[in-house]
Amino acid sequence: MFSNHAPFKQYLQTIYPQENIKRDDDALTDPINQLNEYFSSLRRKFELKLDLVAPPYYKKVLKMVANIPYGKIASYKTIAEQTGNSKAVRAVGSANAYNPIPIIIPCHRILTHSGKLGGFGGGVETKVFLLELEGAL
Repeated sequence: MFSNHAPFKQYLQTIYPQENIKRDDDALTDPINQLNEYFSSLRRKFELKLDLVAPPYYKKVLKMVANIPYGKIASYKTIAEQTGNSKAVRAVGSANAYNPIPIIIPCHRILTHSGKLGGFGGGVETKVFLLELEGAL
């Protein structure tokens, strides 16, 4: 979407007009290292401090999704039931679509109740790749 940092900074400034947006490469070192370890099959759980900005229900869902273990899967229905509203299957899907940091919050580990892949913001091929990397497929 952005080939250099200036347009991205402008984009962020339109979303957060009151903030002083600065590039901080040091802040990205640990997340990048952990992602590299994940893709090298050396990391199964991310250890990053997250400050999710999301509607309360979405935040609740994403925290549950973040706790799905590496190599395991859950269904949208199971997550809905865990939130206390078994009928909120679509809301769980919407929360996953809202996920600002897929892979770190592993929404690829969510399948339909019937075991079908369902959707994924990065595309179904990416979802399959990630699940195969983790040995879940």
